[in-house]
Amino acid sequence: MIKIGNIEINGKLALAPMAGVSDLAFRQVCRQHGAAYTCTEMVSAKALVYNDQKTKSLLQIAENEHPCAAQIFGNDPDVMEQAAGIAQEISGADIIDINMGCPVGKVVSCGDGSALMKDIDKAQKIIEAVVRGAGVPVTVKFRKGWDKGSANAVEFAKMCQEAGSAAIAVHGRTRVQMYSGVADWDIIRDVKRAVDIPVFANGDVFEPEDAAHILRYTGCDGAMIGRGAFGNPWIFERANALIDGVVPPEAPTLDERIDTAVAQFELAASVKGERLACLEARRHFAWYLKGIPHSSYYRAQAVHVETLEDILKLAKQIKRELR
Repeated sequence: MIKIGNIEINGKLALAPMAGVSDLAFRQVCRQHGAAYTCTEMVSAKALVYNDQKTKSLLQIAENEHPCAAQIFGNDPDVMEQAAGIAQEISGADIIDINMGCPVGKVVSCGDGSALMKDIDKAQKIIEAVVRGAGVPVTVKFRKGWDKGSANAVEFAKMCQEAGSAAIAVHGRTRVQMYSGVADWDIIRDVKRAVDIPVFANGDVFEPEDAAHILRYTGCDGAMIGRGAFGNPWIFERANALIDGVVPPEAPTLDERIDTAVAQFELAASVKGERLACLEARRHFAWYLKGIPHSSYYRAQAVHVETLEDILKLAKQIKRELR
C-alpha cells in the first residue's frame, strides 16, 4: 500500500497521465486489469480559470475510479492555485498532480511542463500555491532534468517535498531526450534515497518484468507505466503477479485483445461522442494489434475507422481471419 497524504493506494502500479491517451475509457480498462492508481490527461490551468468547457470535459472521472488524480499544468502560481480548486471540484479527484515534466515544444515554450525544472524557485512557488488551493494532497511529476548538463532531479525532489508535495513521480529522461535513449534508473534511485515522501519510478517499463525490476532497482514505492500500456492494459495484472512473486497470467488471446479494444471504444463514445471517440480509436486499435502476426494490413485499416460500425466490422474481420 502507498499512502499519499491521507489517500491510500492499494497497489504499486499506476497509469501515467498522457495527453490524448489516458482518457476515462482507457483509464477504466487499465484499472480493470490491475492499475491501482490513475490520473487524468493534463489540463491547462489557464483554460480552467477561463472556464473552457472542452478543458473541463477532460476532468471527468468514473464513479469507481478512486483513488485518482487530476493533473494540471501552468507557470503562474496564482492561476495554478485557482485551477487546483476548480479541477478538484469538477473532477472529485482525490489528488491534484502538477505536470512539471511534459517535454512537448508548445508546452515548454510557454514556460510550462519540464521548463519549470530550469526555474526551481518558481516551481516551488507553484507547488506551494497548488497546495493552498487544492484541498487534497498534491503530487508532482517531473523529469531527470532539462538536459544532461542540468540533471537536477534530486535537488528538485527535495524542493517538492519541502514545498508540500505528498508524493512525486520521476521520469528518468531529460527534456532534451524527449522519449529517446534509455531512461536513467540510477537518478530515480537517488531521488528515492533523498526524500521521505512516496516516489513513483517512470521510464522504460514496457514489459511486466520491467515493472518488477524498476521497483527492485530503485527502491521506489510504485512504478508508473506510460507507453508500455499502449494497447496492453494486461501489463498491469501480469506485472502485479511478478511483484507478488506468483506466476503471471498468460498473455491475452487475439479475441481478448479485440473485445477489450471494442469495449474501450464503446465506452469512449458514450463519454465524448462517437465521432471523436472513433478518431482517437484509430491509434489505440493499431496499438492493440501490435505484435500480432500478419496484422499489418489490419493496423493500416484501423487508422481509417470513422464510426463504431466500422470498428465492429473490422473487429469481426480480424477475429475471423487472424485466428
